[in-house]
Amino acid sequence: MKNLSLSTRMILVLTLITIMSGAILAGWDLYTKPKVEYHREQALQAAIADVLPPYDHYDVLNTEQGYLYVGKEKDSTASVGLAFMAIGSGFQGEVRIMVGYDPDKRQLTGIKVLEQIETPGLGTKIVTDPSNKNDPLWWSAQFEGVAVEPEIVVIKNAKPVNDYEIQGITGATISSKAVVRIINDRLDVVQDLINQAGGHK
Repeated sequence: MKNLSLSTRMILVLTLITIMSGAILAGWDLYTKPKVEYHREQALQAAIADVLPPYDHYDVLNTEQGYLYVGKEKDSTASVGLAFMAIGSGFQGEVRIMVGYDPDKRQLTGIKVLEQIETPGLGTKIVTDPSNKNDPLWWSAQFEGVAVEPEIVVIKNAKPVNDYEIQGITGATISSKAVVRIINDRLDVVQDLINQAGGHK
């Protein structure tokens, strides 16, 4: 190596460092990947349980339009409802929502916002509202039992009078409407999948 030029030696050293770094990162990925997958699966199961009525187990339907999770009663083919992921743009960025749906009643059974980067203290109230100390989850709780036809609607500065209406968050109307838009858009796709499968009419 003494006969090699300085630039050649530098290249060899950098190459060796790159190879070693790549090997370390690959090994670390192999070590952490199962743990990450396990925690992701646990979070998914918890979210499904949060938005569906009590169930014994759920079946996973892998469609071209994404996964549907169908909650089933014990020793029965009866469904308590299905859950699905709805993803779209909020005020600041992507919002990911787990949605529970009862196709027979044409109403939601619950929602849970899993990921969002909305404005702290305003848009983040779609997850939890610290200003409402008695019921910090009041906003998402409204979706339980809300009708999906003709479509879910956000109203401002008033209490809902129709079963398809949701009260918007004061100061975060855009985030409120974004969540409802994301859910409505995804519901259209999910209902088409149900109809194509010869399911609920």
